[in-house]
Order: sequence, then structure tokens, then C-alpha cells
Amino acid sequence: MSFRLTYATMFDPPEAMHERFETALAKVRGRLGARHALFIDGIDVPARAHARRTSPIDRELVLGEFPLAGTQEVEAAMRAASRAFPAWRTTPAGERARLVRRIGALMEERVYEIAAALVIEVGKNRMEALGEAQETVDFFTQYADDFDSHAGYEHALPNDPLANCVSRNRSVMRPYGTWVVIAPFNFPLALAGGPVAAALVTGNTVVCKGASDTPWAGRWLADCVRDAGLPAGVFNLVSGSGAQVGEALIAHPDMAGITFTGSVEVGTRLLRAMAAGRWPRPCIAEMGGKNPCIVTERADVDRAAAGIVRSAFGMGGQKCSALSRLYVDARVADALIERLERAIDAIRIGDPCRRECWLGPVVNAAAYDRYARHVGALRAGDTRLRRGGERLTDGERARGYFVTPVLAEAPLAHPLWREEMFLPILMLHRYSDRAAAMQLANDTNMGLTAGFYGGDDEVPWFHEHIEAGVTYANRPQGATTGAWPGYQPFGGWKGSGSTGKAIASFYYLAQYQREQSRTVVE
Repeated sequence: MSFRLTYATMFDPPEAMHERFETALAKVRGRLGARHALFIDGIDVPARAHARRTSPIDRELVLGEFPLAGTQEVEAAMRAASRAFPAWRTTPAGERARLVRRIGALMEERVYEIAAALVIEVGKNRMEALGEAQETVDFFTQYADDFDSHAGYEHALPNDPLANCVSRNRSVMRPYGTWVVIAPFNFPLALAGGPVAAALVTGNTVVCKGASDTPWAGRWLADCVRDAGLPAGVFNLVSGSGAQVGEALIAHPDMAGITFTGSVEVGTRLLRAMAAGRWPRPCIAEMGGKNPCIVTERADVDRAAAGIVRSAFGMGGQKCSALSRLYVDARVADALIERLERAIDAIRIGDPCRRECWLGPVVNAAAYDRYARHVGALRAGDTRLRRGGERLTDGERARGYFVTPVLAEAPLAHPLWREEMFLPILMLHRYSDRAAAMQLANDTNMGLTAGFYGGDDEVPWFHEHIEAGVTYANRPQGATTGAWPGYQPFGGWKGSGSTGKAIASFYYLAQYQREQSRTVVE
């Protein structure tokens, strides 16, 4: 197909894409229930303990038995990565880039099967899953291309101005060593694969751990790395709880740097830990969001409604970039709300393996219960619950974690305006003053994404004043969601990110390296 899948194009795919997905889904269903292994030092390693994982779509649907690493397996993975580092860092840059591209190529060959597995494991719809799988492919390709384009990040500098000798100077970027990647449940392939690709191409070795709820995605990644032919120990996969496996990785003396994607609370704790060792070590922490959208009187309300619904409720709001806070000019609020309510009513909620179901379940029982608590808190306050608030227990949906999207017009004093819920809950406020709306939008400790709908001449005002790392103006494909490698760098300000450098940006790969200044006198 000549069609190129990105977040912006996924809303109108060719029929052939659905046909391929259905074929892959049938194949992946045949692999359900298998027992999986860890991947350490180039081989599959059986674990001493396993966890039986089921799908959030249907708690009776067994995904498989997934390995639980202990301190012994963590030690083996870290030692394997440390042993492999000297040879990997001296592997010619072009060869490292070739192998990283090979991982992406293998992943692209399997992209439909991987997407089908993501649907069943995470509960996202098929287009979101295909998008994640293809996005991960693009990470591997882009980071290899980026490294090549920077000539390995080596720069000749002017000679010292000496008359009696030649003093040559050079800036060289060098990898750190063993890099740990800890990925979240919501994008278990992309937010593992992206940092893995960056760390590998820059010459680091990797130990990767996925979320406890989504271990299968990491196994698909490990299979692609294994089949690409990387040397033993260069990439290792362990799985298990954050309390045991995650803490063991963080505390290991061989850990040279870390990329973490998750909550502000955990990311901030990691930053402190990385600064408190024998010497400070790099920590790329991509954290949460409490993302706003401002709609002015001059907005195209149809375009705004489309983008708002996609960003607030896509994947059940379980994105750090999901729209959570909506500030609407009172003069257009009723018109926009009418369109939002109509769009919400049209959402098909159910098994996301089915083409017609746009909204699947939330990821687990904890999220399901948290939804009920938040809805209860909204109903207890002076809030108008315009849509949603139900946990769905009819028919097949009774076996999964299905809920209805919430649109709540709530007073600004309500505590949920400040809490990252990671659920399909959108809070709405009518404003009368545009400057006040901007102040409300920025009144948060986080600053990941932000959206805007208004006149073309109002867009510069939005960009000048909003405190967020990723911004979208007048975008029907998503008010606050939808960054794609090569098109939109993705990173947050304030509590949403630790570095000020965005994923897939001009500045990302340099974070996986440290600079060495070299002077040689001839």
C-alpha cells in the first residue's frame, strides 16, 4: 500500500489495512496462552516464576504466562549488558545503525501481528494499536538516520593558535554504558522501543523492563532484536514488578543511565536517586500531563469537537497527552457542548478487536475502580455530569473493564481539575476572559501538551503564553494528542519532563552520550 500510517492519517485508512489486521488477529489468537521467557545475554532464559495475564477486554481470555524476574535474573541481565558494552561501543557507527534499522525492518514485517497483540493486551482499538506499532518502527529508522546525519556526533574544532607545533582539537560524543529503559503500560512497545533504539544506536547496551500489566509487548520487541542479529548481551529484557525488578535495576552499580516513562511521583524519585550516587547519572524522565485546551469565540466548533473527543477519550484517556481540562468561551460553549455530546453518544464501546468499536476497556481492575471513585466525587460536588459515569456490565462487556466517557462541567474548586486521572474523564469550564483562560491552562505543575481552537491571528498569542512542550492549534485529528516521529517532537515542560528535550527531536540522541574534548599535539 502507498498509504503511510501516522496518527494524523489513521482516521481514514484503506480497506486493505483492515483485511490485513483481521488475518493477523486470527494468527495471534493462536498464540494465546503460551509460556514466555526472559531474554538475557542473547538467549531466552526460563524464569523460576510466572504470572498468568488476562486481557482487559475479557478477564477469561488468558494472554499467557509471563516471566517474573528476581534479583538473580536482574544481576544476570546487568552483567551481560556490562560485558557486551566495550565491544558494542567500538562497533563502527554505521554497523550499529544498520542493525538498529534491521530491528525496525523486522518489526515492520510483523506490524499487523504486533498490533493485534497490543489490542488484546492493552485494550486499545486496532488503529491506535497499528499506530503504536508503526510509530515504533519509525523510531528505529529515524534514530539510525539521525545518528548517521550527525556523522556519529564527532566534530573537528580549530587548531590551537600555536606557532611552534600543531595542536589539533576534536569534540567526540561517547556512550555512557549500560542503559536501563523502563516503559509504561499504555504504549508498551513505542515507549520501550524508542529509548531502546536511541540507546543502542549511540553505543550503549540496554536492559529493558516493561509494565507488569503489559509484558507481551516487550517480548515482541525482544524477538525482533534477537532476529536482527545483535551481539549477545547488547539488549536484555526482564519483567516483573516495579517494586522488585525496577528497584533492583535502579540500585545496580552498573547502571549508567535510565529512560523512564511514567508518573511524576516516580519520575521525580528516580531523578533524586540518580543524582545521589557516586556521581550524577543521566535520567531521561518523561512524566505525566494534565493537558488543557482553550476554545475561543472564533473557533470552528465542529473541528474543535472532533479533536477534543479524540484526545480526551481515545484509548480511554490512558495517555499522558490526553486532554483533561477544557476551557471554552461562554459565547460558544453551548454550541460546542451540543456537538461534544452528540459525538460522545456516537462512540461504540466494546471489544476493540472489532472494527466498529472505537473505545475499548481501561487497562485493569485498579483503573476500573478509580473511575468509579472519580465519578462518585464528581456527583458529590456541584458538578453537572453531562455524559458518562457508568461502568458497563452488560453481555460480553461484563467480563472486561468497560466504562463510558465522562463530560463534566465542574466548578474550578473541584480537586479533579488538578489530578492526572488517566481515564476517559473530561472537565469543562466556561470562561469570559481569554487571558483568564490562559492563566487557568497554565495553573498546573505539569506542562506536556496543550490544544487551541480559535482565529488564525490568535494562534501566536496561544504559542507565546502556553506553558507546554507540545502544542496543537486548530487540529481536528487531536486537540492534545498525536505526536509522530519526524513530524512532532514529544516532550514536556515543568513536571512533565526532566530534560527539556523532546522524543524524536533534534536534541534527543545527544542525551544518551557524554562529550569528550580531545586535544592532540603533533
